[in-house]
Amino acid sequence: MTRGLFVTLEGLDGSGKTTQINRLAAWLKKRNHDALVTRQPGGTATGDRIRALVLDSGSTNLAPMAEMALMFADRAQAIAEVIRPALTAGRIVLCDRFTDSTEAYQGGGRELGSETVLALHRLICGNLQPDLTLLLLPDLDASLKRARRRNQRVAEESGKDEGRFEQERDAFYGRVWQKYRAIAQREPQRVVLIEGDLTIDEVHEQIVEAVAERLAVLTAGAPA
Repeated sequence: MTRGLFVTLEGLDGSGKTTQINRLAAWLKKRNHDALVTRQPGGTATGDRIRALVLDSGSTNLAPMAEMALMFADRAQAIAEVIRPALTAGRIVLCDRFTDSTEAYQGGGRELGSETVLALHRLICGNLQPDLTLLLLPDLDASLKRARRRNQRVAEESGKDEGRFEQERDAFYGRVWQKYRAIAQREPQRVVLIEGDLTIDEVHEQIVEAVAERLAVLTAGAPA
């Protein structure tokens, strides 16, 4: 059986990842592809508990290294419980965030550096790499405003608090944004950078073009 396709979506909160991953899943379903949508942190019972801790604005004084360790604990569980089994079964896995997020937020934003993040990825995640990463980088200020408005609305409607990162200053997000760009420049074969003031439809068009290209390669390599 051919290994499935592992696709990740990356970008700042407010960049439109959730909208785009849902549209991509619908696009794949219409073409009879078996796709699984998951997210990090989260996606497993253990991961959801980690997510609640890491994203809650009440989690004050969390050391950067502790924060990063929790992200990798979540990821290790997701790989073992969700991602590897799905890929082994030949499914397409669509994951909202993966190690690029840790490199951008903890490596860049928290200034822990890329080397530590990548070393932990090799050790804890078995160096599992996405086949394709779709990196959404619209305007930084606009993304932050959307993310903060959304988190405030969700908190008011559901009582769920996931606004801890949105409390960071703009300088933190500037470092995250720059680290994302550095990742795209370092790995152009894997990372498709989608940037600028684009409409939802325009972003979707670029995404499906990139995914269709990877699917064609996967199909061409499948045994007859």
